[in-house]
Amino acid sequence: MAARVRVECPIVTVRLGVLVLPERPGPDGVRVWRHVEDLGVRHAWTYDHLRWGSLPDHPWFDAMTTLAAAAAVTDRIELGTLVASPNIRHPVSTAAQAMTLDQLSGGRFVLGIGSGADGPDATLLGGPRLAPRQRADRFAEFVTLADATLRGRPVTTQGRYYAADGVHLVPGCVRAPRVPFAIAATGRRGMRLAAEYGEFWVTIGAPGVATVDEAFRALADQLARLDAACTEVGRPRASLRTLVNLSRIVPDPYTTPCRLRELLARCGDLGFTDAVVAYPRPAGVFAGDLAAFERALATTAG
Repeated sequence: MAARVRVECPIVTVRLGVLVLPERPGPDGVRVWRHVEDLGVRHAWTYDHLRWGSLPDHPWFDAMTTLAAAAAVTDRIELGTLVASPNIRHPVSTAAQAMTLDQLSGGRFVLGIGSGADGPDATLLGGPRLAPRQRADRFAEFVTLADATLRGRPVTTQGRYYAADGVHLVPGCVRAPRVPFAIAATGRRGMRLAAEYGEFWVTIGAPGVATVDEAFRALADQLARLDAACTEVGRPRASLRTLVNLSRIVPDPYTTPCRLRELLARCGDLGFTDAVVAYPRPAGVFAGDLAAFERALATTAG
């Protein structure tokens, strides 16, 4: 009988998290968030849309309310938006929700913010469809006003897209000076915002790449541009956590435990500190086998 060959999976230093779509009603949604924490991951996130293009007619719930429920049934993991969208949110009311979630979770909330894609919810509130430069301008206003509001000082300002008149959030955030920001960006202006205001930088890679190797080359290029943004603002890049959504990079990140560990090790070699994989759905986008997902995370998370 041939001897079994022991396969050594690579050592992983990247912090692993899970993305949970806000689609499950009632007790089933609560059960999933408990399950995610029981898997031993470091953080868990949900998308923020009114309507998501991949599931246009599917049940879809509010991100902040979903995370309030998650905060109530978990004790350890960080929880966050991946990412909150200026398409449907105002920075002051978003800051108030972030402060509330930070208090409910005992200081475990991370406010993920993106520029708001030109997708299905870009005009649902009746506003005009913005050009890329306009979205970048709006994003900068959103980040800076949310930052000022969450620092606990009275804020009065008038911008092109947003205004505040004597806003003062009490009691403020558990984590000082405010909840951490996870800023999703791939362009120069967005990366500079991440370098200036972010505790995380977030990416889903580059759209349209054909192979895993091409995807990782695109990630390496993005990290090089992030390095340049950090240098520009005088910040050590090592002080910024970097997070990649692996389920947007490769279609099958957890088919085996070694597969997931190899991908995470590759992310770590590039310089990523954190990664997420999507909680498996029975069909369609992010479809996967729950048992394989649990086996992979059992040997990887922690």
